[in-house]
Amino acid sequence: MTRQYYSIDQVADLLGLHVKTVRAYVREGRLAATRIGKQYRVRRSDLEEFTGGPLAEEATPPRGTPHAEASTVVQVDDVDRATVDRLTTLLTVTGRPEDRGRVHVQVVHDPERSRLKVVIVGDLASTATLLGYVDSLTGDRS
Repeated sequence: MTRQYYSIDQVADLLGLHVKTVRAYVREGRLAATRIGKQYRVRRSDLEEFTGGPLAEEATPPRGTPHAEASTVVQVDDVDRATVDRLTTLLTVTGRPEDRGRVHVQVVHDPERSRLKVVIVGDLASTATLLGYVDSLTGDRS
């Protein structure tokens, strides 16, 4: 039977996000959730609406299979709030459903310095795809 409600921790695991990021999405109203006591629960349908597609279960590579992983920190300087919002949404929500859970993204924006730091940890292909997204929105085209 498919799970219909998820805790904030479970949502963070499914999306490859930090728990604080998911809580912020709930507080900002970007992700619908119901408060039960001191905890939030997210309906599967709301989560699928947020991600734009059906949820996929996390796949674990078989033991003994070589697995490469990249840890990447990207700093974007002189970034405006609109670009920060587009990048954050693009990096944390998009991608193929089968890739979710194989890459983790953390985004930190410092509005006083107009600086954005993106931390990506995941398999090489997914990391490369996300770096391409960053380049497409911030790359120098001169």
